[in-house]
Amino acid sequence: MNTIDQLKWRYATKKFDASRILSEEKINIIKQAFNLTATSFGLQTMSLLVIKSKETREALVPHAYNQKQVVDASHLLVICVQDNITDTDIDIHFGNVKDIRETPETILEPFKKNLKLTMEGKTIEERQDWSIKQAYIALGNLMTVCAIEQIDSCPMEGFNPQAFDDVLKLQDKNLKSVLLLPVGFRAEDDKFSSFKKVRKQLNDAVIEM
Repeated sequence: MNTIDQLKWRYATKKFDASRILSEEKINIIKQAFNLTATSFGLQTMSLLVIKSKETREALVPHAYNQKQVVDASHLLVICVQDNITDTDIDIHFGNVKDIRETPETILEPFKKNLKLTMEGKTIEERQDWSIKQAYIALGNLMTVCAIEQIDSCPMEGFNPQAFDDVLKLQDKNLKSVLLLPVGFRAEDDKFSSFKKVRKQLNDAVIEM
C-alpha cells in the first residue's frame, strides 16, 4: 500500500454509510494509534472517547450544529484533554517510566522535579491550552492512520464543547472535549469523495534550504 496514494484517497467525509460498522480490529488499531501518539514529555494529558451508541450520538447531533456525520458514522471519536495537570499525573508518568524502562529513581528525580516546576508556573488555562495543542497532533495522527487503514473520517471543530461535556458527563472524569472525528465508511453517493484535492504546488508549500 502506497502511503501517498492513501492520503490522496482520504477526504473529509461529508456523508457516511450508516449501515456499515467498523470491525473491532479496526477500532483497536485506532485506539492503539491514539495511545502511541507523541506527546510533550510523554505525559499523555489526553483521552479518547470511542462512542458507538446511536442513542448517545443522536443526543449529541444538535450540539454539533446538526452535522449528521456524528450519528451516521460507524463510531464517533471525541478527543478530550484533562481539565488540569497535577503533581499526581507527573508522579504516575515517571512511575511508569521507572517500571517499564527500569530507570533508577536518582536519574528520574531531577526530570520529575523540573516538570512539576514547569506546570506550577502555568495557570490552569495555560495547562489546558498546552494539552489542546497536543490534541491536534493526535487528530492528525489518527487521520493518517485511518487513511492507511482505509477508514473514512471527518475532522470536526464545529460543535459546542460545553454541551458535549454535559451530555457525556465529562466533568465526572475531569475531562473537556476538544475535537471530533467521526469514522466509518463513505456513502456511495457522497459527491465530495470524487472531488479533486486542491493544494498548493509542492514547491510553494515546501521550502528547502
